[in-house]
Amino acid sequence: MRLFVAVVPPPAVLDDLADELARLRERFAPDGPDDNYRWSLRAQWHLTLAFLGEVPDSARTDLHRRLGRAAGRYPPLRLRVAGGGGFGSVRRARVLWAGIDSVDGDPRTLRALAGSVSAAARRCGLDVREGRFKPHLTLARLREPADVGQVTAALADYAGPEWVADRLELVASHLGQGEGRHSRYETVEDWPLTGRADPTSAER
Repeated sequence: MRLFVAVVPPPAVLDDLADELARLRERFAPDGPDDNYRWSLRAQWHLTLAFLGEVPDSARTDLHRRLGRAAGRYPPLRLRVAGGGGFGSVRRARVLWAGIDSVDGDPRTLRALAGSVSAAARRCGLDVREGRFKPHLTLARLREPADVGQVTAALADYAGPEWVADRLELVASHLGQGEGRHSRYETVEDWPLTGRADPTSAER
């Protein structure tokens, strides 16, 4: 099963972002070919903490146990969607994204949570790549690299409603089974965040 671990914003947060994105698409459509953008579905917007890839059934029990342990080490997080950018660069982006900010201004707990999730998966024998963690929601993938500077400049002033992220979700990705041949996402397990703030915590 193809899996990833995520924090999923509540419907009100997704609604607000969808409204903002609709305004931006209408505003900038005359300036460039919109068909270069493969827009993510609203149902696909999530904050990925770790992409696990194909996970054998034999690893699932241990994975669930370790993810539950990691979730128990961290408190609920106050977050909001704010700003945006492009991967690999704004001028030649292949991905357009909206950022995720920690409302208290300290991103260490969210980074540590992502690190603990990745460590938990590696302890199960999964090959999880750990690069620089950039909390974001993927808005679109570009068929050809393009300058997304106008869109990201407009997103710079966007700050969505705050929400409390209070659980981890283990999500299965069913390739090509969603609307428009997008992936369909299915939460297969979740765990509440019940710990106290400790940005140095990590899976052991």
